Amino acid sequence: MKKLIISAIALATIAIAPNTYAQTKMVGGAAMYPTKNIVENAVNSKDHTTLVAAVKAAGLVETLQSAGPFTVFAPTNEAFNKLPAGTVETLTKPENKATLTKILTYHVVAGKVSAAELMAKIKAGGGKAELSTVSGGVLTAMADGKKIYLVDEKGGKSWVTIADVNQSNGVIHVVSTVLMPN
Repeated sequence: MKKLIISAIALATIAIAPNTYAQTKMVGGAAMYPTKNIVENAVNSKDHTTLVAAVKAAGLVETLQSAGPFTVFAPTNEAFNKLPAGTVETLTKPENKATLTKILTYHVVAGKVSAAELMAKIKAGGGKAELSTVSGGVLTAMADGKKIYLVDEKGGKSWVTIADVNQSNGVIHVVSTVLMPN
């Protein structure tokens, strides 16, 4: 009986392990665990150090650690480097906290929206889907074949480079450009 129980536990572990592993994605050289929240995972990505610093400067850490769920379009360090020189340094100053907060929350949509759900919304919308952001702005999602991109309120385009990075409180889609609200 003891061997039977041990065998059953071993089989259950083997059956569950691939599913857990399959949901874990690598971002910025670090594993992103679906059991951790957005902030707990983001701090480990070497590609998102600027985003993490900006989230801290804007005072959004607690919000992004809360239950959510949230869909975050997370710009990489490279995306922030595309901004004019000095922009990040200026935005992270205490006197610019409101502007920084508006820009960062423009990258967040309430609820958990997977890439498949986003693609379905794009198809249902005749080639585009409007997403209401936490900042009150609108992002337009479109597709080029199987690749999703976002168009911000200023007409800027940002590609989803890594989709469906599941978190305990939502999902992250890594994007190639910082999205700018009006």
